[in-house]
Amino acid sequence: MNLVCTAGNLYVFVIIARTILSWFPINPSSPLSQVARVIFSITEPVLGPARRVLPSMGQFDFSPLIVLIGLQVFMGAVLGC
Repeated sequence: MNLVCTAGNLYVFVIIARTILSWFPINPSSPLSQVARVIFSITEPVLGPARRVLPSMGQFDFSPLIVLIGLQVFMGAVLGC
């Protein structure tokens, strides 16, 4: 159970990192672009479906917020983390 809680908390930080990285332009030739690609590939399987379900809010993407809230509720209520 502790391993699942740790993995969930780590995923929360990865989603936050992706959100912060999305605010800045990243040069494709920089070393940070490889990190951004890994973070994107880890989070997109969860954020993509959430983005498709949510209504369009123009430039704002609320899918990370919704996923973070859902993950925290799941971890607190179901797992007891």
